[in-house]
Amino acid sequence: MSEASNLRVDSAMAALAALRPRLSAQQASALEVAVAQSERTAALFDAVGAATLALLGPGLLTVNLWRPDSREVVRQWSSDPAAYPVGGSKRKGDTPWARQLLERCEVFVGEGDAALAEVFDDVATIRALGLRAVVNVPIGERGRCIGTFNYLSPRSAWQADEVETLRQLAGLAAPAVAHCRAGHADHAGHAEPVRDAR
Repeated sequence: MSEASNLRVDSAMAALAALRPRLSAQQASALEVAVAQSERTAALFDAVGAATLALLGPGLLTVNLWRPDSREVVRQWSSDPAAYPVGGSKRKGDTPWARQLLERCEVFVGEGDAALAEVFDDVATIRALGLRAVVNVPIGERGRCIGTFNYLSPRSAWQADEVETLRQLAGLAAPAVAHCRAGHADHAGHAEPVRDAR
């Protein structure tokens, strides 16, 4: 494992330590094993997806790879592959959302239909799923965005602790996103819907 990989795994383990008090023993154990074997991207994405739904309730989680050269986000994992299939991609123009999330590596929080309609061209699909709020967390490497961790929920507003939880969960997914970026994904087409763990 390279030094960069070791740093990503160490960072993910720190995120897990912060989340551990709110996870079941089984969830914490699954995440610990998955982070330690982060080259098995599907297992790590599945474990993070299950933890996300357990901690934050029903919603849609997607994890994307950011390709700045083509300005595309490419879906690497989805909790709802029927509506948002793995491998799906979207081009992102020069918008305030793209500058904030993809260029400056800053979290985006959107609440309510107007906020979603302003940033997502697929807002009709989002509405049909009953989702009303989003948190997009950049996954960074050396100060640059390499991916996004995106959670949409039926809630109308986000609490600060929920946004922090999503930052930590994104940190857990970071080693798998980096592995995908290096071209070593093992999960394409394998995402299965993650059921609400509550």
